[in-house]
Formats: sequence, C-alpha cells, structure tokens
Amino acid sequence: QVQLVESGGGLVQPGGSLRLSCAASGSIARVNDMGWYRQAPGQQRELVAAITSGGRTDYADSVKGRFSISRVNAKNTVYLQMNSLKPEDTAVYYCNADITVWTGGRSDYWGQGTQVTVSS
Repeated sequence: QVQLVESGGGLVQPGGSLRLSCAASGSIARVNDMGWYRQAPGQQRELVAAITSGGRTDYADSVKGRFSISRVNAKNTVYLQMNSLKPEDTAVYYCNADITVWTGGRSDYWGQGTQVTVSS
C-alpha cells in the first residue's frame, strides 16, 4: 500500500505565494520521478512541474520563472513553491509519483488533490 498526502493549498491574492507539499508513505522501495499536475474546471489535467530522483526538473511554459519544484529523497517528499500567482493558476493540484514497492512492482500513484484559488 502506498499513499500520497498533499498539503498547502488555499486561497491567495494575485501576486501571492503558496507552497505545496506531498509526502509518499507505505511499502516503498524507491521513489522515482515525482511531479505536480493541475486541473481547472472544464479543462484537462496538465503537467505543471516534474523532478527526477536525481534532481533534474521540467516545467510547463506557463509557470517557468514563477514555480519551483524540489524534493527531499530521505523523506519521500516533493514540494512546489508557487510565486507570483495569477488567477489562471486556479485549479486542483495533484501530486504524482512513480514508485517501486518492496514486492518489486512499479506504478504511478496520485494524491487526493488540493485546491489552489487565486483571487482578489
């Protein structure tokens, strides 16, 4: 059993900042790539940022220069620092992780989602 638990969403004014956290727990042998996705009402889920176990990062063009993804491997935790937030960043944000479990299986896991609302 593997769980991803997110925290840190909320309501923020345009130009403000939020930091999302996501911790993986359970029968984990190795956490491979981790990432954050978001889904706005009526829109498809899209990749926001991703980070490999070695620390290589990738960002959607819409968030480059404003968002920063990081991870602490010893804690199986990934973070998303969001600065200069815009109303169009409003969405449910989901954590994703590619995890190898102790039995040897490898799968994608998702968090439950956390709402981020950017509004004055």
